[in-house]
Amino acid sequence: MFDETKVKLGIAPIGWTNDDMPDLGGENTFEQCVSEMALAGFSGTEVGNKYPKDPQKLKKALELRHMQICNQWFSGFLLTKDFETVEKDFRSQLSFLKEMGAKIIGVSEQSYSIQGQMETPVFGRKRVLKDEEWEPLLTGLDRLGKIAKEEYGISLTYHHHMGTVIQDAWEVDRLMENTDPRYVSLLYDTGHFAYCGVDPLEMVRKYTDRIRHVHLKDIRPEIVEKVKKENLSFLAGVRLGAFTVPGDGSIDFPPIFQTLSEAGYEGYLLVEAEQDPQKANPLEYAVKARKYIKETTGL
Repeated sequence: MFDETKVKLGIAPIGWTNDDMPDLGGENTFEQCVSEMALAGFSGTEVGNKYPKDPQKLKKALELRHMQICNQWFSGFLLTKDFETVEKDFRSQLSFLKEMGAKIIGVSEQSYSIQGQMETPVFGRKRVLKDEEWEPLLTGLDRLGKIAKEEYGISLTYHHHMGTVIQDAWEVDRLMENTDPRYVSLLYDTGHFAYCGVDPLEMVRKYTDRIRHVHLKDIRPEIVEKVKKENLSFLAGVRLGAFTVPGDGSIDFPPIFQTLSEAGYEGYLLVEAEQDPQKANPLEYAVKARKYIKETTGL
């Protein structure tokens, strides 16, 4: 289905240690995390809060396990901070990623985000941008994307996310339609689309030419429904198990894989399913995800 020379498999550390809720996986070390990733059969990883900040130390640890960094989350504040401040932080992260050999940076606008607020309901409470607020976000992303591509050889991919100003389909549409495809691509996340009631298959078909990084995340719809009915927060939903690995929830992945394959997708397919490690053993679920991907894609 996929060209094995152009599509690689990765997994995020968030199943082992959670950056937003450090008590989840607090007992798991960086070494255990990346060792189990490699043991499960993955070659790529994103950056977690326990990863060494020194590129040389991180490189050595990953090379021992035949792994590499493929992306790192970047919190943008284009709507609430001056561009120069955001640019400085962005360049610092780009420098780190370039040294690590990564080709992707995943940007999410965190101005007004409620994703990290434990007591704020994720449904019905997120900020919806006014028309005049879109311009600084769109032009700012184009500027950051140009810097990333032309000066560092790294692609800016935008990460739509529950509880943020770019969550729903129409918001993703407006962002994609009004940013320069040379500089701004889409980080396509199956789980976040499904969580907010958007068909992931419809979105992958719409944006195959803009997708440069893929997060494979499944959902447990009964938990999402509980979050909605009980007015729970995004983080509360994570603790309850709203997310899981591909093949363990309700999303139909084969047609998504087929669409990406037919479009000639190149890059990483990265499993990213934040769960409570005490309830969902990270290695067990990593192996489960790897087996499912093998069975459905041949990779």
